[in-house]
Amino acid sequence: MTLKWGAVLVAAVSLTACVTANLMAAVGAGEQIPLVVNLFALTTAGTAVVLAVVAELHARLDDRVSALTEFLVARLNEIEHRTGDRNTGFVEGYLLNQGRQATVVPLGRRGRGAAER
Repeated sequence: MTLKWGAVLVAAVSLTACVTANLMAAVGAGEQIPLVVNLFALTTAGTAVVLAVVAELHARLDDRVSALTEFLVARLNEIEHRTGDRNTGFVEGYLLNQGRQATVVPLGRRGRGAAER
């Protein structure tokens, strides 16, 4: 059971219990249920309704983000397929025109003290 439907169930049960208890007390003995019990039932139902709404909004947002992610991946794949890797050809062509091979730069620390090692 998802969070949304669990919250709806809690709200329905809470309101049903509150109304039933008030009816039974009023019809049976002519007394009233204490205010604290009624407020607790109404607060529980209200909180459950808010939780159900937030859970539904979260599910919708998650669906939208997933759709947007799929669209962006498809679009980036289309752009990559259409353009290819043009920078590689440009760099190779530039180096061939210069008549030299590319130099390999070792990874290491830069700055002061790097020459001492």
